[in-house]
Amino acid sequence: MARSNTNYPGYDTSGASYLIKRSLIYALVLAGALWMLLPIWWVITTSFSEAPVASDIVFLPRNFTLDNFLNLWELRDRIPVINWFINSVVVGLAVTGFNLIFDSLAGYSLAKIKFIGRDKIFLLFIATMMIPGMITLIPMYLLIAEFGLLNTHVGLMLPFIAKPFGIFVFRQYFKGLPSSLGEAALIDGCNKLQVFYKIYLPMAKPAVASVGIIVFMGFWNNFTWPFILMSDSKMYTLPAALYTAQTNYFTDWGMLMAITLILVLPLLLLFIALQKYFIRGMTMSGVKG
Repeated sequence: MARSNTNYPGYDTSGASYLIKRSLIYALVLAGALWMLLPIWWVITTSFSEAPVASDIVFLPRNFTLDNFLNLWELRDRIPVINWFINSVVVGLAVTGFNLIFDSLAGYSLAKIKFIGRDKIFLLFIATMMIPGMITLIPMYLLIAEFGLLNTHVGLMLPFIAKPFGIFVFRQYFKGLPSSLGEAALIDGCNKLQVFYKIYLPMAKPAVASVGIIVFMGFWNNFTWPFILMSDSKMYTLPAALYTAQTNYFTDWGMLMAITLILVLPLLLLFIALQKYFIRGMTMSGVKG
């Protein structure tokens, strides 16, 4: 059935000009997507190519091989990729878990609990999002050094266990949920904490997925802070380790791209698995002001 043009007053959706415009839009979107995917595809093809051709940009692996990954395994004592990967997973999951706990509690409090100065506190959280992260690096380093946490994973995680962006997302999402649910639960005998984790938190799975993905990806890709904080290369996470491997160990592009693929693949799988919840969470977070 043809779509009626009455839904678009003054705009013809059946003419040739409309089809041309739509085709151009799709072509531009496709070209942009391919351009963004090109580096990832180069990483994949190079990581499965032999060393003599690994430094060239190829669209299909030449002389397909798994030697780059096998060499990383054989050189694991000298290039502790497994250790770096475990470090990234452990601290990434820990930081994500802490953020989900603290951000959701703060967001719920700012959305559903009335107290003096609530809106001013929320604006203060939002204001901190405008401060560039690089400005806080030196103060954070000095503070962690004062606590004696240099070259430790605790010191690596501590400045990132809560983020204003996560608080913002949860606050906006919880404001979009009806307050009558919490009021009914309070009448039934629940306290405010029980209302949070029994009523509202199960309804906030999209927000949990959105914040979880963003926090995990951000910390997983963090290069500067681990590189500054850690003096022992075995304590590095993968981004800092990748730079160290390139400068200190070797310039074998095949092996470097193999490490890069190990770095990128978990993020791709995570986003693909939780994409539906991520989109719903980011959409719902803009419902209420």
